This record gives sequence, structure tokens and C-alpha cells, in this order.
Amino acid sequence: MNTLYSFRRCPYAMRARMALRYSGVPVEIVEVSLKAKPAEMLAISPKGTVPVLDADGRVIDESLEIMRWALAQNDPDNWLLGGDSRIAELIEANDQVFKVHLNRYKYAERYPEQPMEVYRAEGAVFLQSLNELLTGRDYLLTEHPSLADIALLPFVRQFAHVDREWFAQTPYVQLQAWLQRFLESDLFTSIMKK
Repeated sequence: MNTLYSFRRCPYAMRARMALRYSGVPVEIVEVSLKAKPAEMLAISPKGTVPVLDADGRVIDESLEIMRWALAQNDPDNWLLGGDSRIAELIEANDQVFKVHLNRYKYAERYPEQPMEVYRAEGAVFLQSLNELLTGRDYLLTEHPSLADIALLPFVRQFAHVDREWFAQTPYVQLQAWLQRFLESDLFTSIMKK
């Protein structure tokens, strides 16, 4: 049996759970307390971060690798888009740049060098680019969800939830609709159950 060590609200763990659920790979999910990480998890992944997948003895402790592993097992709706390079570009922009702005915006008190609004504006540049990608379609790269949509979703959700009123007032109408569609989807609600 495959075992996923996860933390429900971790965006990296969310995207791994969504890919595993979508692919239909059977997996037992172990909810981890970040203050008391299980010894079994630390034994296979000493870095101690979630998600960690024990796939029948093969340990995968990076969310994107877990997602790609799951999609290699089964990708019924072509989330991989035949290896479209735009997927990797979007995920890299999210994980390397947007995530930094998100952390500073969400935890602005830890970064007193700038006001929170500066960090929000820096992150909003990425939101604007995503909104433009959604012009004329419901998903970022094609007419159906792809790996890019699912990999970015938890981070956009987190950014939007820092100040929901602000996000609702933004001109990112397509992005707001994209986020709402996912938040109400069976896929997302099923992986967020306690």
C-alpha cells in the first residue's frame, strides 16, 4: 500500500493529494502534526517536510515528483499535455518567485523591511499574468485542467485568503472564477476533508 504523509493545509501536500486522487492511485493518507512528526516518516525522509510518499518502498519527498509519479500511473484527462514546456515554466515561476512574495505577504510581520501592501503588489504581478492566461478559457493552458492548474491552485488560494475582501475587489475576474471553480470541485473538496 502507498502511504502519503501529509498536512491538510500545506499547499505542497494539497497538490500532491489532488494528483494522487485524480490518478486513482490507492493511498493511505497519514495526517502529520508538524510539532510531532511520526518517526516512520522521519526514518524515510529525514528532512521532515510534507508531503512524503512511500510508494511501495520508493520514497518521494517533493510534491511535484509525487504529482508526476501519480500521473505516470494514470492521467485520464491528459494533465501532462504531452510534456508542454509551459507547465514547467508556470510551476517554476510559482514555486521560485510567487511563493516568496506569498510568504512575505502572508507573514508580513516577519518581514518589516516593507509594508504588507508592497509584498501583495509584488505577488499581484503573477496573479495578473495568470488572469491574462485565462482570457477566453477556463484553465491556464488549455480547455481542461492541467498539471499547471493543480500545482498553482493551493498557492493562489493561499494568497487570495490572506485578504479575501481585497482579492474579491481585484480586476482578476477570470482568476477569481478559476479559483472558485476549483474550490467547489469534487477533487478539491475530497482532498480537504478532515
